[in-house]
Amino acid sequence: MKIEQIYTGCLAQGAYYIVSENEAAIIDPLRETKPYLERLEKDGVKLKYIFETHFHADFVSGHLDLSKKTGAPIVYGPTAEPDFDAIIAEDNQIFTIGKIKIKVLHTPGHTLESSTFLLIDESGKETAIFSGDTLFLGDVGRPDLAQKAAHMTQEELAGLLYDSLKNKIVPLADDITVYPAHGAGSACGKNMQKETVDTLGNQKKTNYALKQPNKESFIKEVLDGLSAPPKYFGMNVAMNKGGYDDFENVLEKGKNPLNAEDFEKTAEDSGALILDTRAAADFHKGFIPNSINIGLKGDFAPWVGAMIVDVQQPILLVCENGSEEEVITRLSRVGFDHVLGYLEDGFESWKNSGKEIDTIQRISADEFAEKFNENSKVIDVRKESEYEAEHVNEAFRRPLSEINDWAGTLDNNEHFSIHCAGGYRSMIAASILNSRGIRNFTEIEGGFNKIKETSVPKSNFVCQSKTL
Repeated sequence: MKIEQIYTGCLAQGAYYIVSENEAAIIDPLRETKPYLERLEKDGVKLKYIFETHFHADFVSGHLDLSKKTGAPIVYGPTAEPDFDAIIAEDNQIFTIGKIKIKVLHTPGHTLESSTFLLIDESGKETAIFSGDTLFLGDVGRPDLAQKAAHMTQEELAGLLYDSLKNKIVPLADDITVYPAHGAGSACGKNMQKETVDTLGNQKKTNYALKQPNKESFIKEVLDGLSAPPKYFGMNVAMNKGGYDDFENVLEKGKNPLNAEDFEKTAEDSGALILDTRAAADFHKGFIPNSINIGLKGDFAPWVGAMIVDVQQPILLVCENGSEEEVITRLSRVGFDHVLGYLEDGFESWKNSGKEIDTIQRISADEFAEKFNENSKVIDVRKESEYEAEHVNEAFRRPLSEINDWAGTLDNNEHFSIHCAGGYRSMIAASILNSRGIRNFTEIEGGFNKIKETSVPKSNFVCQSKTL
């Protein structure tokens, strides 16, 4: 028997490849199927089942493409209603792969169809659980995503989750290995550990959710501090449940090189959003007017989903040469399938064409410190927990994820400085503000990580509520 965790850091997502004798199973695959097909061919095994723990919200799974290419059926837990052929398992139903078995444990709460897959090894020993979004390391799945579809409140779903954990997961042996669907950084939970594999026994000791004395306490603690889910989540659920275009078609359409003239004409004719995936250090020096910067070297796909939201939005790409396929692939993982093409030879070709270029003023933390005074207006786009830990004294807390709510409140006649932790998120914010005609600001290179090293006054407490 072989179990391989295939972890994708950008999405903080774990897929699983399991082999026993000449058969294999894959759990929660990513959109692109090539890595899985290569493993199957290398091992000389046949894919027998594709297991889905639930209808994912934060990424588009590769279940449909993988099933088409291998003939393997897709398996969901009880109550799932996909718009395609699939095996809808019964609670406690057992599937055989080679000499091992996978038992379906229906564990609703995160969603109604959420299921945990219990692996029973060749000797009959219960060895591991693939817990999906039911149980994470240090946390449990958020119970507020399926309210509309389930016609239930988040409190009712949290109560279901409590029952699932108490009745199906906690009674299992402490030495069972826990393989979750996500790790730290995923928006599917709030308190995940950095590790990606653990024992169930250790989770019983360290996971706050598993240590609650009763259902009422569990519901309160699990729901406390939940931020609003990214708005693209519902669209990904719809794609996972209803179907999507083949990944190869998406990739072929997107790999369309356009010279500067054609790029500009396509943008004007299509209303496409221009997405510049270069690093912030390069973007601010020069970019196509009205383009949005979300750097590829970062949490690219989740921020694309959170900022652009509409998966139907046509997109034109500005990339580092040679990264176009990676960008299209990572966009497709969160359902953004409508890439119309990319700027051939990158931004240099635009610059060499003599077309208009825009810039964003960026200064170092030391320069910011020199100019800082009691009248300086500072916008901190980090998330609330980061801000509360430490922040520039009297800075405005304006999370990037909520930029559509606060951008319109800014006074373009009053200068402000903007920062995040390291410069990635603040440049996303700067590009969005700039595209909306808000230009009277300075972005701080290195963000709060560098500001901490300066004399700028900082506070360890949450300052009074302020409005812009």
